[in-house]
This record gives sequence, structure tokens and C-alpha cells, in this order.
Amino acid sequence: MSTYAVTGSASGMGAAVAESLRAAGHTVIGIDRPGTDSDITADLSTHDGRHAAIVGVIERCDGRLDGAVLAAGLGPRRGQEQTILDVNVLGVTELLTAWRTALAASGNAKVVVFGSNSTTSTPLVPRRAVRRLLGGDTVAAARQIRRRGQVAAPAAYAASKIAVAQWCRLHGTRPEWAGAGIRVNVIAPGPVMTPLLRSQLDGAQGKNVRSFPVPVREYGTPEQLAAWVMMMLSDNADFLCGAVITVDGGTEALLRARDWPHRLPLRSMPKLLWRMYRAPKDGQVAAY
Repeated sequence: MSTYAVTGSASGMGAAVAESLRAAGHTVIGIDRPGTDSDITADLSTHDGRHAAIVGVIERCDGRLDGAVLAAGLGPRRGQEQTILDVNVLGVTELLTAWRTALAASGNAKVVVFGSNSTTSTPLVPRRAVRRLLGGDTVAAARQIRRRGQVAAPAAYAASKIAVAQWCRLHGTRPEWAGAGIRVNVIAPGPVMTPLLRSQLDGAQGKNVRSFPVPVREYGTPEQLAAWVMMMLSDNADFLCGAVITVDGGTEALLRARDWPHRLPLRSMPKLLWRMYRAPKDGQVAAY
């Protein structure tokens, strides 16, 4: 059986994934915030907490990690833009970068990062903030986002999920990741019936939450998302790399049906041709 690291393992979708992995006979190294019943407790909003999570996993996996599921995250909370960015971005990129050697030791590791369909349905996300996040500068990104005023919190959340999805696509196809046998993919859920969503439905904003379009007319469940993650961790996902899988009851398709797939703009041709030229030299072609 295999060994997996799971962040956010104590509740919601992370807990459902951890339970599914254990039920299949795998070893799970669970990571969650202090005060939870996890193998490793760490505050991913701090450098020390992220370091503790990194070191704790490496010590427990004996240098070989067969996969990782990054499910820890914070939703949009007003006034906590910096914390949202630190947890949702650095709590993914710093951990995966530090675990890369252990993942490569597996020879066929799978990584699933939790994104969100909010990446395509939230307006007023500053492009400059996303670029800052890709560079690891959450402080500058938070400064940019706070200028959005009343919508700063949802903009921070969406920016964090855009950044991690782009990071996974940019890094996941590189020789040191895909070429080393590590498949990195993103799952982007819509509304899932977690304790957080239930509290929102029962709270003052319940009417607004219910008005959010979901064509299938029901919310997802943690168990449904866990089943998708299990597939993305399986051998059936060997050909899945750099993908963003949207599981949201049709929301993204309803709101942006004609935005994707999109034709290739002529201005993008030079960059595309350069990447095609470099691919054989960088070992990014099929080895037959």
C-alpha cells in the first residue's frame, strides 16, 4: 500500500479523502490546524507552521511519498486577506516544493490540489496580485487586493485559487515534476455540503447563498469529491497532468459556456512554437 500526505484532513473534503484512503488500506499522514485530531498539527498561515508540516511529513514517510492531497484552505473572510493568501497559496506551493524529492522517490506519485470554481465566477481579481502570488509574495498581493474594498475577501479567495491552479499547470508539466513521475492536477469544486456551507445557509446570508446558480439543483458532498480525488490518485490518472477538473454541478458551464475551449490567438503563436521547439530538448516528449 501507499503513503499519502493530506492537508485539511480533520474536516470537510480533506477528512473525506483521508477516510477513503485509509479504507483502501493506504497510510495517511494527516495535517490540520492546532487543536484538531491530526497526525501533524500546524498553522499553515505561518512560516513556522508550514515548516513543521514539511518536516513532519518527510520524517514520517521515510523519504518516499506516493502522493499528496492539498485540501486545507480558508474561505473568503473579511479582514483576513493576508491569512487567506498565506494558507491557500503558500500552504500549497511551499509544501509541494519541499516534498518534491520524496514524491519523485515514488516513481509514480500523484498530487491533487483543491482549487475552486470561484476562479471563473469572481470579478475584480487583480491580475497583478495573481502574478505576485505566483512569485510567492503574499504581502504585496494582499496590499493590491485590499484596494478592492468591500469585495477584498472574495477577491483574495479567488486570487489564491487562480494562483495555485496556474502554479500547478506551470510547474506540473516541467521535467522535475512530470518528467520525474509526479502527476500534479487540480480539482475545482463548486458548493459542497460541508459544515461551513451549512452555517452559511443557516446564517444571515442564507438567501444569497441559495440564489447561487447550480444547474443540477443540488450541492455536492465531501464523499463525491473524495471519489473524484481517489480516481485522480489512481493508476487510471497516469495520463492526467496539469489538468483542472471542475466538479461544480454545472455552475461554471452555465456562467461561462462559450469562454472555453477558446481559439488560439495569433499573438500566442510565437510562445507556443517556442515551447514546441524546446519540448524535445527538455525531455518533454513521449519516450518510445
